[in-house]
Amino acid sequence: MPTFTSYDGTELAYHLIGDGEPLVCIPGGPMQASVYLGDLGGLPRQLVMLDLRGTGDSAVPADPASYRCDRQVADIEVLRNQLGLDQLDLLAHSAGTNLAALYIAQHPHRVRRYAPISPSSFAVGIPITAEMRLETARQRVGEPWFDDAYAALEQITSGNFADDLWQAIRPFSHGRWDAAAQALEAAIPAQQNEEAAAIYASALTPDETRPALATFANPVLVLSGRTDVGTPPPFATQYAALFPNATLTIQPASGHFPWLDDPAAFTAAVGDFFSAVRPAAHHGPGRQ
Repeated sequence: MPTFTSYDGTELAYHLIGDGEPLVCIPGGPMQASVYLGDLGGLPRQLVMLDLRGTGDSAVPADPASYRCDRQVADIEVLRNQLGLDQLDLLAHSAGTNLAALYIAQHPHRVRRYAPISPSSFAVGIPITAEMRLETARQRVGEPWFDDAYAALEQITSGNFADDLWQAIRPFSHGRWDAAAQALEAAIPAQQNEEAAAIYASALTPDETRPALATFANPVLVLSGRTDVGTPPPFATQYAALFPNATLTIQPASGHFPWLDDPAAFTAAVGDFFSAVRPAAHHGPGRQ
């Protein structure tokens, strides 16, 4: 397991999966160990799965304020140098897209191509309305769990954030509420750093980030699931419009984890996107 020392002395770990050109992957959660990403459906790249500070195999930092998304931008830049890459091919999932957006805003010349998967709204300040979520959820009517889950979602979108309600809506995050989806959800509490998650999005500045993204001219692939209440398709459409050179893919029959719901469709779309141009050759340590 490779590690590197970040700007403040914190030792961070990353995991290398597969072969080929490196693709740096930022997990969501927020602040969840990268293990839940698996091999991203068998994506044909060498996946560089970063464990953010305080998660997975990465060390807990001395300063909890360094969990802030804007502070972790420096971790991505140190990782880039560790890998010996002039430019990154970058993929981020869910809450990880907030960190990726800030990295692109600060270091646009260091990203060759970017794929936000099931992106989050916080860094860019685009509102996701209650009706967006409810309309997306209504596609699942007829599922055996639908009535209880939809009632819970109505409560949450009305401002009731009780823990049992969040548990009840978990099926909406998946194209199929099967054993694999339930196992992924059951593992989340042990993989997530709750203290870090509470701090992660505390210093975002969407009014500064959006204009910066509008000047990022390199290719972007926004991919989300058609039934994902976390990233409803109308929001994904607005998110893609932030970038001047973005393609939007709405994956059918998929939720918040599209590589799990339909790995073949996911790897086809994302694999084709990143294979369109080879990344800059890396001159760092490579495999470890």
